Amino acid sequence: MITRLYKNTSAALLAGLLALPSLAAAAEAPALNMANTAWMLTATVLVLFMTIPGLALFYGGLVRTKNVLSVLMQCFAITCLVSVVWVAFAYSLAFGDGGAFNQWLGGLAKSFMVGIGVGALKGTIPETVFAMFQMTFAIITPALVVGGFAERMKFSSMLLFSLLWLVLVYVPLCHWVWGDGWLQKLGVMDFAGGIVVHINAGVAALVAALVLGRRKGFPQTAMPPHNLTMTVAGASMLWVGWFGFNAGSALAADGTAGMTMLVTHIAAAAGALTWMLCEWVLYKKPSVLGIVTGMVAGLGTITPASGFVGPLGGLAIGVTAGAACFFATNYMKRKLHVDDSLDVFPVHGVGGIIGTVLTAVFAATTLGGVGYVGDATMGRQIMTQLTGVASAIIWSGALTYVILKVVDAVTGLRVSQEHETEGLDITQHNETGYNL
Repeated sequence: MITRLYKNTSAALLAGLLALPSLAAAAEAPALNMANTAWMLTATVLVLFMTIPGLALFYGGLVRTKNVLSVLMQCFAITCLVSVVWVAFAYSLAFGDGGAFNQWLGGLAKSFMVGIGVGALKGTIPETVFAMFQMTFAIITPALVVGGFAERMKFSSMLLFSLLWLVLVYVPLCHWVWGDGWLQKLGVMDFAGGIVVHINAGVAALVAALVLGRRKGFPQTAMPPHNLTMTVAGASMLWVGWFGFNAGSALAADGTAGMTMLVTHIAAAAGALTWMLCEWVLYKKPSVLGIVTGMVAGLGTITPASGFVGPLGGLAIGVTAGAACFFATNYMKRKLHVDDSLDVFPVHGVGGIIGTVLTAVFAATTLGGVGYVGDATMGRQIMTQLTGVASAIIWSGALTYVILKVVDAVTGLRVSQEHETEGLDITQHNETGYNL
């Protein structure tokens, strides 16, 4: 009896010891956090709100009356196109496991969201929410590129270009930086898209502007915005939506999200005031267009740094963005006569470059930041950031040029001079923005 009891007790103890690793693994497994999920659902809505209606209205007001509908249509159509492609296979390529090639691109195992059910988690939030949140980033990036070729590209060509650009340019770069690719492993710090979104879109817009050439009459003919009221409304929506863009990238309702929201707002305000003051000093009057563009510059420039810096960093980056992007915009328009219609490169491209590099400065703990990746020093982190910047410029610039040439060969890129004169609203969509 005693021997049997001893054997049973020993067996029970052994079974318990063997079960300990399983119990520990179960305890460490991520669990759904409803507060984080609620915040990420809200952030996702805010980022989608940035494209439609925010960016659509911002861009729509900046073009001439005869092209307002074409820009609204392009933003709306890109939203629909990217959404379908993202679910079909782009999400899987960006955030899936690419196996031996994972440093370059993800795999196709999650195409059409296979295996992503109601209970699937990404950290502490449903993977469906994570996929949708990342979808909104994939939507706004090609929509930003529209500003580089506004008022002169065929609608059919725009759709084909946006499709190819999403798959060949955005998805790989997104994987490199956020999908456990080589830039992420290198230690590049890009919290919410300075490289993936702003440098990427800015360089693509510049290449598109150069390949398509100037609009008819540029720069001799003045081409002022047709409706600044619409532009200010869109800019205001962008400002609010950007809190989801940056603070949502924390993927949690925590202190990082709170600090990110604070520095995002500070940078936007500082960028707007700095641009306004530059105009006031040089041209004697501050403009509404200037203050809202400065706000966008501040937001784009703080984006890569937003989760890594403190209030001092947010203020410094915002002031730098307002001044640097102001002079970059004026230099491109007045000196180089590059017809980047809605100033995508001097605002988003230049801002993204500055913000990505300054992340390595203001992330320093002595300046209120969170520190660096691993054991990196400021100098080493600056070099890492520059590697990310150079990679994005080369990849986006080269691939965008090739895609434009392919699209030109297939459908032709630019509308005829007659159609450009008449306006894209009538010639591409048989509608007008205003019937007064």
